[in-house]
Amino acid sequence: MDDIHNTQKDPDVYISPTLEPGPALPKVGDRTPRIVHDEEAQNLRKGLQERHTQMIAIAGAIGTGLFLGLGSSIQTGGPLGALLGYLLIGLVVCAVQIALGEVSALMPVTGSFVRHVELLVDPALGFAIGWNVVYGCFMSVPSEISAAVVLIQYWNDTLNPAIWVTILIVISAIVSLLFIRVYGEVEFVFAILKILLIIGIILMGLVIDLGGVSGTPRLGFHYWKDPGPFVEYIASGPWGRFLGFWAVTTNAVYSFSGVESLTIAAAEMANPRQNIPRACKRVFARVTIFYFLAVLIVGMIVPSNDPRLGSESGTAAQSPFVIAASDAGIKVVPSIINAVVLTSAWSASNQSILAGTRTLYGLALKGHAPAVFLRTTRHGVPYACAVAQIAVSALAYLTCQNEAYTVFNWLLDLTAAGVLISWGTIALNHIRLMRGFKAQGLDTAEMPWHHWWSVYTSWFALVMCVIVLFTGGFTVFTHGNWDASSFVSSYLDIPLVLAFYLGYKFLKKTETVSSYEIPLEQALLECRNDPDNVPIQRSKWARWNILWG
Repeated sequence: MDDIHNTQKDPDVYISPTLEPGPALPKVGDRTPRIVHDEEAQNLRKGLQERHTQMIAIAGAIGTGLFLGLGSSIQTGGPLGALLGYLLIGLVVCAVQIALGEVSALMPVTGSFVRHVELLVDPALGFAIGWNVVYGCFMSVPSEISAAVVLIQYWNDTLNPAIWVTILIVISAIVSLLFIRVYGEVEFVFAILKILLIIGIILMGLVIDLGGVSGTPRLGFHYWKDPGPFVEYIASGPWGRFLGFWAVTTNAVYSFSGVESLTIAAAEMANPRQNIPRACKRVFARVTIFYFLAVLIVGMIVPSNDPRLGSESGTAAQSPFVIAASDAGIKVVPSIINAVVLTSAWSASNQSILAGTRTLYGLALKGHAPAVFLRTTRHGVPYACAVAQIAVSALAYLTCQNEAYTVFNWLLDLTAAGVLISWGTIALNHIRLMRGFKAQGLDTAEMPWHHWWSVYTSWFALVMCVIVLFTGGFTVFTHGNWDASSFVSSYLDIPLVLAFYLGYKFLKKTETVSSYEIPLEQALLECRNDPDNVPIQRSKWARWNILWG
């Protein structure tokens, strides 16, 4: 293992990656304020290629929420209510992806939006959001490991679950401590499996719906008529149907969660200023199409009043696709879906490790975490961060006992709203970036990627994230539906982030970054001096590649 070493150059002269001296850069105090730190530029390895970048984001956005969670959405909102709910959140995700891509292509740093918010808004907010992300990622790993154990027990429940927990922790530790390219290849394979399964189950659902399976009638849009396109939720009439639709949006948010991790390891990507925009455009299109088709097909093949949709087994048995396949007499589907969902759980665990370790490393770079977390291996892996996260993964053993499992769920509930907070932060970063360009009289055409209308979509995303964040737990305030756990998971993360923000601001006396002080000239200079920032040449085969081309 190699400790980090100080690589700070003469602050009066900027040395570009081509080793040719550039003009002197503006100073803050007595050192040059670089966007991409020397430590991350030299101690981390650029092992992620374009195909890894795209597939990591797809793997993060497509998981148990799609394979297992669609049933509860159909049951809550009905086929049309669920479709509209996912479309609305899909638009928010589109806006978030564009905002994330534009800022990250200009500032490709480890930690992504957590580092951006410190440069664009307030260092105190960067501290609060950063530790919120780290806590969420650290808690997600034991949660996903526990989910994977449940999936394994679908086939074999005779062994002590602690055995499977141990095996999964060891495998996750190995992947997290190896070269980043290994992680990229693992996620690449998992993402392909998910995409193939999605395509397969969508085609299967279409065949079932059209009466292509012997002995099953043609359904068409029968279930949109009976029991109907919407479901009355909590209330009756139009208001009840609206509440059903709105309740779906919360499910949709957590189904799409993971897309924000696309740029979390930007400093370890090859040519990030070109690869990030391409990945953002393609990932959004693929994920949205998959979700739209999946929700549409599920609403056509399973009625919203089917009691099996409310199952919480955590295995393939609760998948609406499995329910439809079982009714059609197709017996092999449950095991196939369970197997791929198992890879999804492990993939989500790996992605949480990547996001958690890189965010913690980014916090350490800015002095918001102990310097020990800056230590990397000779292969460029922040091993101190990885060891800390693997140690926290041992909380998965709490799920082996009922009493401890309750405690674990409370710890996990603290992070449930973190996705919306992260998305809102990404939109806010982009809004502040655009204000900085306007205030400093700089041309946005110099950005690696930009759309003139993106500032408006960022406002839409920010407003929607705030609305969904504050209304996501509305059911607990209705008569007879109070639930302490649901209240905690919906709202407690908000005061926690505020407490971290205000506490750090009080102790460090930080100030909100003025639009005139945002280091845009520095970011543009680094962009111009980046020798890797050249257009990507695509082969003829890549143009026909619908997966990651």
